[in-house]
Amino acid sequence: MRIRSFVLVAALLVAPRFLAAQERGAAALGEAVEGLGVTTRVLMIGAHPDDEDTQLITWLARGRHVETAYLSLTRGDGGQNLIGNELGAGLGMIRTEELLAARRIDGGRQYFTRAFDFGFSKTADETLKHWARDSVLRDVISIIRAYRPQVIVSVWSGTPRDGHGHHQVAGILAREAFDLAGDTVRYPRAVTNGLGAWTPLKFYRASRFNPAGATLAMNVGEYDPLAGKTYAELASDSRSQHRSQGQGSLEPRGSRMDYVHLEAVHAPLAMPAPAAQEQSMFDGVGTGIERLAGVRVASVARAALDSMPAALHDVAQHESLLRPWTMVPGLARYVALLERARAGVGCMSGTAEAPVPMCDGAMGDLATTLDEQLRRATRALVLASGLEVEATVPRELVAANDSVPVTVAVYNQGHAPVAYLGRDWQAGATADRPVPVDSAVQDQFTWRPTAVSQSWWLVNPRQGDMFRLRPASDVSGRPVAQMLVGEDRVYGSSVQVGLEVAGVRFATTVEPIVHRVGDPARGEVRRPVAVVPAITVLLDHDVEYARANAPLDREIRVHVQSSASADRAAEVRLTLPEGLRTDSAVRRLALRPGASVDLSFRVRGTLRAGAHGISVVAVSNGETFTQGFTPIEYEHIRPLELYRTAAMTVQAVDVSYPAGMSIAYIPGVGDNVEPMLEQLGLRVTTLDAAALAHADLSRYSAVVVGTRAFGANEALVANNARLLQYARAGGTLVEQYGQYEMTQPGIMPYPVTLARPADRVTEEDAAVEVLDASSPLLNAPNRIGAADFDGWVQERSLYMPRTFDPRYHTLLSMHDTGEAPNDAAILVAAVGKGTYIYTTLSFFRQLPAGNPGAARLFVNLLAATPRAAATAPREPLKP
Repeated sequence: MRIRSFVLVAALLVAPRFLAAQERGAAALGEAVEGLGVTTRVLMIGAHPDDEDTQLITWLARGRHVETAYLSLTRGDGGQNLIGNELGAGLGMIRTEELLAARRIDGGRQYFTRAFDFGFSKTADETLKHWARDSVLRDVISIIRAYRPQVIVSVWSGTPRDGHGHHQVAGILAREAFDLAGDTVRYPRAVTNGLGAWTPLKFYRASRFNPAGATLAMNVGEYDPLAGKTYAELASDSRSQHRSQGQGSLEPRGSRMDYVHLEAVHAPLAMPAPAAQEQSMFDGVGTGIERLAGVRVASVARAALDSMPAALHDVAQHESLLRPWTMVPGLARYVALLERARAGVGCMSGTAEAPVPMCDGAMGDLATTLDEQLRRATRALVLASGLEVEATVPRELVAANDSVPVTVAVYNQGHAPVAYLGRDWQAGATADRPVPVDSAVQDQFTWRPTAVSQSWWLVNPRQGDMFRLRPASDVSGRPVAQMLVGEDRVYGSSVQVGLEVAGVRFATTVEPIVHRVGDPARGEVRRPVAVVPAITVLLDHDVEYARANAPLDREIRVHVQSSASADRAAEVRLTLPEGLRTDSAVRRLALRPGASVDLSFRVRGTLRAGAHGISVVAVSNGETFTQGFTPIEYEHIRPLELYRTAAMTVQAVDVSYPAGMSIAYIPGVGDNVEPMLEQLGLRVTTLDAAALAHADLSRYSAVVVGTRAFGANEALVANNARLLQYARAGGTLVEQYGQYEMTQPGIMPYPVTLARPADRVTEEDAAVEVLDASSPLLNAPNRIGAADFDGWVQERSLYMPRTFDPRYHTLLSMHDTGEAPNDAAILVAAVGKGTYIYTTLSFFRQLPAGNPGAARLFVNLLAATPRAAATAPREPLKP
């Protein structure tokens, strides 16, 4: 499903999750019915996508039918990508969608804070230099006050044993938020989106890696007869959605234990003495409707609440997943009672102004529970009735401020007639249309969206390492509160309609609106609708290199697309920096609906060293368009659009290299280095690792292996002997960092060891000590000085060997604050007649970011000769 930022009408408290094909039929109905009457909520808190204990989430959500959510402080933006070359914002979008895909399988819900994943951090103190502590804590408290969990589970301990500084902060803030969510003096409503106090009752720490310290054990390997799998197997499916992180694994069979440790409770509960006597996470909490018996509400609402246990008993008495129509009367009665009870509670949500119930304490708990129960009950009623409701559009891309017909279709595949009430039935504009058995009705209306479907957290530039909220509302007009505390906050397109089943009227939300495509090879493909600018304009790259003070002759390609439903005339204007010129800076186009054009501007001139800007705008019908999007598509997640401004920074680098250099490049993981080398004027050929056995490597000046390539490419491991043979014959082999696979015999020419956890230099501005200032690698063809290590991003080096064979020669030493120096940023060795270079420097981040010093150093590695492997005494760095 695409990231969408718009809704057609006000949704219920929680927008329904995307219904995948397997979430229909008897299994889906059985789960929905089993969840009726379960009123408890659990919130798990971690730092990243993949931190979550999916086994515990699955066991709680699908096994015990408890509302279970995972709050990830970040979207994983600073990690690496095993399935493509997206990094940064694009990777954050992918990992957001991977979390949502995981939750669709394990039954959980998903939340985030505004914290940006800036990369690996070693301590909590370092992390909190990047994140505004009080802002992240306020986000966590806001989500707790909106979701109202009775139980909080922290994935991390909040101590140095968590390793990653983000993990430590997640563990610290989870406990602070548990303690402070009920404190409206330190955190008044005004700073938590108008939400008042909520006091969770229990706080646990996950103990799956420390069973000896646990106070409670659960068999998450129980078998689910509806799913035909154990909860651990389902959790494995969920975790395997984290493909960008390589989290796929075999599904575990049989009994499998999970553990938590009870750390704190709030009144009216008391810590069990000893805590090991606790039999359930919900001891003292209660999970049924009866726990809300003491809430004071209007008499009509109280009568409805008091009637619910009997109604639930009736549903259970008639439960038949193979004859679901027998359950319809009981489910309809339960829905009616829920509607009556909700009407008697004065703080219910359902509007854009109040995306979650705004009342406090027990009343807020009741309101949230009624919303959740109504969502479950209406879903069960729709499934039991054999109803299917869908909303479709004739095209996938719809221009903002354009119009498109939306068709809502209701199919009755059940055993009793139903009625379609239309989209405006709650406002009194009903037009009841009967839907007899084995028939369908359609309702078509014109939709005119005004907001582009864009990820809210990417609309504004970040403030440091925190995403920013808009002052009043996001691009879809939704208030800030809905972005911050609304589940997922990646809202799909939706339309709310009214149905009548067994005399009971209720609302159901259809999400997403889709464009149906008949694919000859794949059958029916449903593409969620995307609202896009009428005209999009995009450059190929947002950063490029050029050689400074050298003739530049380059094609600048501009992609222009119209998503308007009518013909559009457009004028495309290119703006160049001083020193560059083009034959024609303005092009005029006539665009048919849905048409796209690739324009090519030939740019010539010279640039002095430094950063220079190139930008493009398109003007059409009096509007100026400055953005375009790059599609992101993988089969396990919904299609995405990553928006970029049509502007590019050209980094002119003072770099030299021998004439005639020819480079062979074997791509690695999340590797965008190769095109940057080409922009510097080097001749680069992409090599497939599978073809190495027969490739003529002798014609290349250097062969480069990308980051983590050995861990991701079995063919490269199989053909590694050819690479080492190339070096022994006199070639230059440059390998960028890998992980623990690099310690396997035969991968590197001489052995190395890596510590666990691996040594890294995460401070991008860490001091660099030159160990051999006379090394050719630091002097030819470019003299490397202190300035070449300025302006690095995210990190210096990663997965640095702790020890290495003495035949390796070292050039640079570096370390994070308070740590011992590590000399393994660049290891150079003579191999036969040639040169082997292993570098753990983060070139895979620096070159795509346009860092000039990193480019100069990398070119020196490529130009290495056998003389570069010679040893020399250590000398201090000379600027």
